[in-house]
Amino acid sequence: MSAVICLTGGIASGKSTAVKHLAGKGAAVIDADKLGHQAYTPGTEAFEAVIATFGEELRSESGEIDRKVLGSKVFGKPDELKKLTDIVWPEIRRLAEAEISQIQAENPNQVIVLEAAVLFEAGWDDIGDEVWVITVAPETAIFRTMERDGVDREAVEQRLAAQLSNAERTARADTVIENNNTQSAFVTRLDAAWSAFESSGSR
Repeated sequence: MSAVICLTGGIASGKSTAVKHLAGKGAAVIDADKLGHQAYTPGTEAFEAVIATFGEELRSESGEIDRKVLGSKVFGKPDELKKLTDIVWPEIRRLAEAEISQIQAENPNQVIVLEAAVLFEAGWDDIGDEVWVITVAPETAIFRTMERDGVDREAVEQRLAAQLSNAERTARADTVIENNNTQSAFVTRLDAAWSAFESSGSR
């Protein structure tokens, strides 16, 4: 029987590492961020709605949405950002559900992992059979992000403050995987969660 795991976590929690590892175990991975880019495809309903809402100046010379111009219109403006997510999040959900259906039609026993940073914010956590949350201590997340992205501490702290907290995420999780130490320790925890999932009634 096919099963869907919804996987989420904050910045520098290790979501990318997790999905690569789970893909190596045979899971089919759906990246909600990539679907987000698809949602802006010219000619789609979401594309036309974004242009209608935020203006023709978003349309680049190539006919696509200029993400920098769009970003400048919603950055630091919660009301404008909500207008955008109200258009794009339902479209990403539609794309994710279509991809899940296609995978399940081709292989009824396939385990699917939907990776989504905004899983709870967008209300997508009901798509799957289980919700996995990866947690990382704020200080560790700050250090990793500064090192990875070359940004200053204040910028990372602002990004963290805008996200759900570990406590808010774990309260809604079926499985919590902590990633504060080495990558090998994280992989060991992922393996344990995968084994528990495979032996449970979820699949």
